[in-house]
Amino acid sequence: MPDLAHLLAFGAIAFGMVLTPGPNMIYLISRSISQGAGAGLISLAGVATGFLIYMLGAALGITTVVMAVPYAYDALRFAGAGYLLYLAWQAVKPGGQSPFQVRSLPRDGARKLYLMGLLTNLLNPKVAVLYLSLLPQFIDPSAGNVLGQAVALGALQIAISVTVNAAIAVAAGSIALFLMRHPGWMVAQRWLMGSVLAGLALRMATEARR
Repeated sequence: MPDLAHLLAFGAIAFGMVLTPGPNMIYLISRSISQGAGAGLISLAGVATGFLIYMLGAALGITTVVMAVPYAYDALRFAGAGYLLYLAWQAVKPGGQSPFQVRSLPRDGARKLYLMGLLTNLLNPKVAVLYLSLLPQFIDPSAGNVLGQAVALGALQIAISVTVNAAIAVAAGSIALFLMRHPGWMVAQRWLMGSVLAGLALRMATEARR
């Protein structure tokens, strides 16, 4: 089991990333606005399945390889920090679009909603970086049971993502209406998330190997 400091640090990164607009958020919000909260939640079930697939893959093999190969930790650390900086720029760059912008989509059945949520997540570069680059850095081989640490961290990320995305899916319509009436709040949200992600990237890039 990871110690509390590693859990809190990884949880902060997972929380910051789930609040940063990406393919998962845009798809879930679009579905919720165009087809209702129920459609968004069904899509979220597919997204959660994708997280589970990534988590099991990392826990069962990738993490062990990273810890065994010299310099792999540092290479992935800098790659992860670079991607967080990219996400920070995407959040604050001029002309960025809000994920709450209303989009016209055809109505889909439950099976297609689930599969599209799954596919969107499996092809999401944010998720790949989170599990293949960021998660291994919070595993301490000297603490024993690497598999257990990876599963615990992955379960924390899935819990955070599902909780936040479920709340967004349920409230998407109301949030979209509020932001249309108060565009200044969207600007503040973008700069807050950009600052958080940039700070996490800086910490990751300067953190020495444990």
